[in-house]
Amino acid sequence: MQQEKKKEIWMVQTKKADFNGLAEALGVSPVSVRIMRNRGMQTEEEMYRYLHGTPADLYDGRLMKDMEKSVEILSEKIKAGKKIRIIGDYDIDGVCSTYLLLTGLGEAAGAWGKNAQTQIDYEIPDRIRDGYGINESIIRQAYGDRIDTIITCDNGISASHEIALAKELGLTVVVTDHHEVPLGPDGTQVLPPADAVVNPKQEGDRYPFREICGAVVAYKLIRELFRAAGVPERKWEELLEFAAIATVGDVMRLQDENRILVRYGLRRMAVTENIGLRKLTEKTGLDIRHLSAYHIGFVIGPCLNAGGRLQTAKLALRLLLAKDEEEADALAEELKVLNDVRKDMTKKGEEEAIRQVEDRYNRDKVLVVYLPECHESLAGIIAGRVREHFHKPSIVLTKGEEAVKGSGRSIEQYHMFRALTEVSDLLLKFGGHPMAAGLSLEEKNVEEFRRRLNENADLTENDFIPRIWIDVPVPFDYVTERLVEELQTLEPFGQGNEKPQFAQKNLYIRRVTILGKNRNLAKMSLVTEKGLAFDGLLFTDGDRFLEEQKGRNFIDVVYYPDINEYNGTRTLQAVIKNYKFSEGGNENGK
Repeated sequence: MQQEKKKEIWMVQTKKADFNGLAEALGVSPVSVRIMRNRGMQTEEEMYRYLHGTPADLYDGRLMKDMEKSVEILSEKIKAGKKIRIIGDYDIDGVCSTYLLLTGLGEAAGAWGKNAQTQIDYEIPDRIRDGYGINESIIRQAYGDRIDTIITCDNGISASHEIALAKELGLTVVVTDHHEVPLGPDGTQVLPPADAVVNPKQEGDRYPFREICGAVVAYKLIRELFRAAGVPERKWEELLEFAAIATVGDVMRLQDENRILVRYGLRRMAVTENIGLRKLTEKTGLDIRHLSAYHIGFVIGPCLNAGGRLQTAKLALRLLLAKDEEEADALAEELKVLNDVRKDMTKKGEEEAIRQVEDRYNRDKVLVVYLPECHESLAGIIAGRVREHFHKPSIVLTKGEEAVKGSGRSIEQYHMFRALTEVSDLLLKFGGHPMAAGLSLEEKNVEEFRRRLNENADLTENDFIPRIWIDVPVPFDYVTERLVEELQTLEPFGQGNEKPQFAQKNLYIRRVTILGKNRNLAKMSLVTEKGLAFDGLLFTDGDRFLEEQKGRNFIDVVYYPDINEYNGTRTLQAVIKNYKFSEGGNENGK
């Protein structure tokens, strides 16, 4: 029996603006203005910056609190030849942050005539052994190695206890981070007792855009250090691609300056001199001259993350630092193989998690799945897949060395961090935000944890139906090559700047052809009510689609318009994202 297609609620964005007036002022179509308005932009200035912003429009890093103090501290330490250790993190943002600081501090040291190689080094915590961020053993190791100054990146803002120890031992500490600042019992921010803290989310910070990743904080610090050391501006510009990779890889919203960073970072990658990046794109079959945010998020990023998940994040950092073709080739191959292993492990875990839910927990509002054999680094990815499959808040638990560890992914209607707070008596440790969280608990409490979360969950069946947001209900009759080319100027697409979605009802299905080695592409010949015929492409289980379509000749679609080029001929086509069979008819449906 064929599985029924899941229900969806299609909703059209209804934000208001003077679409025609703004279109005329900006020299674009009203459709593009509607899309920008749907992405949160309101004024002509905001839209102009979105369309035409350049690196010159990036915000001044000196607006961040303690930025100048940090530059002053690091400048003095480098000039005095003090030992500096960078403490990074094991994900893509932490690796890129570490690379930026290591490269940048080395460049500044060279400008001041100091030997950077012997004075500046790094440490990246091990995911399993150390957990996230700086810890006591890393600090004591630094003290034992006679390190003078620690600089954190993509971590440190929550490490008040650990940084207090570093200060007791006489170390200088600079924290650079982008995570939320912890709150004390009275609701005020609690900053670590570092010598300087650079984080745009701290109170009193004047930086205009808070939603940057750790690597961008590091990138801005390096710019100011380069200014102090007299390093040419182009040296800083050459590092842009690493800020861009981290922004996409850490799933930052591609809005405001993040969009500029990624747009121009992708251009820089096309001509990168980084041997490691070139080798990794080769190994993954990508053309470095035509990379998109999608390629970073779903191909390059997972490879750079694979080391930190299954072995050590130092593999990815060594790849970025590699100066030798042979070494870079071997490291790129190792990371690709690790990512292939990770994909296989993830698929196995995902299948087991879905089986568990279907067999035992299908009626639960909050899905809690225990996979004792699963690698703990994969829990978050699998939780995300389970959430997508059932459209319910999902938590995947794995068996750690000392306790059960878990990672959760939520839906808009369920505040996951608040829900965990309500059962905190069962948890050893937890943290997160409305849409994602991490936690640990004793194995004996797993069933009680599942029961209490579900008992507390104020969710209805309606909350479990996905909402599909349509930017503009544009009939395909109005789509032109010019419009498609204009939409391409809105790239890069990703989190916060999603690919536009159009919709059209009542299309007659003239013909369906199933293509692809795995029969995973349904190519449809569709006809509008006005008689326009065009191709629609749907990536799905083709045979299942044919079975579902039997006896139904009309379809409503959510789509993105595209241009197909074949043998020098260009034709418009629709890439279908969502569909519903309809009972209607049109006079051309014959």
